[in-house]
Order: sequence, then C-alpha cells, then structure tokens
Amino acid sequence: MSITEIESYRLSRRGFLNAAALGAASIAVSACATTGPGPIEPPPPTYVEPPLADYVTMYAAVSDGGFDLPAIPVDKIDPQFLRQIVPDPTGQKPGTIIVDTTGHFLYLVRPGGQAIRYGVGLGRAGFEWSGDAVVQWKQKWPKWTPPDEMIARQPELKPYSADNGGMPGGLKNPLGARALYLFQGNVDTLYRLHGSPEWRSIGKSVSSGCVRLMNQDIIDLYDRVPSKTPVVVTSDASQPMVATANRRAIPIDAGVPDGSVLLGPVKEITNSIF
Repeated sequence: MSITEIESYRLSRRGFLNAAALGAASIAVSACATTGPGPIEPPPPTYVEPPLADYVTMYAAVSDGGFDLPAIPVDKIDPQFLRQIVPDPTGQKPGTIIVDTTGHFLYLVRPGGQAIRYGVGLGRAGFEWSGDAVVQWKQKWPKWTPPDEMIARQPELKPYSADNGGMPGGLKNPLGARALYLFQGNVDTLYRLHGSPEWRSIGKSVSSGCVRLMNQDIIDLYDRVPSKTPVVVTSDASQPMVATANRRAIPIDAGVPDGSVLLGPVKEITNSIF
C-alpha cells in the first residue's frame, strides 16, 4: 500500500469516528432535553342565557289547551315586572326558584350567574307565607277547589266547593293556565305558583296567599321547571331566608285531589338541596 493510500485511509477513519462521536453526543443531549408545556386549553366559555323574545311576542295572544289566551297589554305594565334576564341576586343553585315577596319578583336561577325574573302578585297583608318547599305536582289548566275557610268568607264560591266538584280549568279560573303545587316533605302546603287572568294584579298584594304570574309567564315557567324543583319564598332574595314558622298563608286551594300521582317521594327539606 502506498503512503498516499495509507494517509487517505487514516483521514477517512478519523472522519468516521468524529462523526460517530458527534452523533452520540447529539443523542445524549436530546435524551436529556425536557419537553416544554403543551398549549394551554382556554377555559370553557361562560354560560350565557339565550335571549328572550321581545315583549310583544312573549305576551302575544296564544291558543293553549283548547283555550285562547288574550294578549297582555305590555305598555300598561311596569317594565320591571315583565319577564327578563337579570344578574342572579340570590346566590342559590341553578334550577332553584326564589320568590321575593318584598320586590314582587320570582327568580328562576340559571347557570353563569344569571336568573330569569318574572313579576308576581302576592297575598295581601296577613296572608303571606314564607319558607322552603318543593314542586311536587304540576297541572295544565288546573281545576280550582276553594278551601272551606275561603268559602266561609266568600259564600258565592260554594258552587265550586269540593263537594260540588270544583271549578273546571278555563280562562276565568283563578289558578290560570298552569299551577305548580308546593310541598314540604310529603305534606301539601296548599301554597301555589299559578297563573292568573288578572294581569293588573302583578306587582301588587291582592290575592289570598299564593304567587300569581301572568298566564304567558306561568306557561313559560312551567315548561322550564322539572320535577321536584326547590322553591324558596322569602322577603329578601339577596339574604338568607329567615324562618317564619308562625306565619301561615290562608290557602287559595283545598289541596291536591285524592289519588293524584305526585312527582315522587321527597326527602326532608334541608339546606343541602339548595
């Protein structure tokens, strides 16, 4: 082998070893390198309640259950008592109903710190009730059966007593287009969230102890409320409820009819469900 060939071989071998060493070092460095954090997932979007229709549409005439409800003249009602989406002032869990008897509002708490607010009419002084309950029965165009104590005060209601079969559902029925029946445990409170044809009474205290909404509003609430929805009736929606066990509303209704299928057994009401 010539000297030139020997030198060429030495150079080639040295180049190969150098390349191999560089490759090994590169692998070692790669193995020690740490991978940076991946892309940060953005937080889920805040829930936004779908907008409601305009007032003329919400309170337009509607055919429901074989009855033709007239339109409500929204221009004659204080705008604060019309259905609207507001920041939730109650701090209760989504799905809870809160009746603020001072403000004459009913709040249905929604996710994202929002609530749907409805105007209500309430019992006049001495007829109020406050407490917590659960919606345990729901009816469309309910029959109305005035209790005996109401008939004693208003004898003209005797034709609608339980013995006489009550008043069938209809446009003149005091329970309106829908009724939500409130229970404490398995006991009927005789307190109702219900509709009313008397839209002029919304925002006032004129009825016998129950919470009345405009018929178009109670239809909307009825469709949003599932079985066993918790209900809080309080004088201040922004404050913890103060027990008023010594206060009892004079009921508007004689009770859920015997044999009615309720929404299921309800455990004792505790703060845990709110």
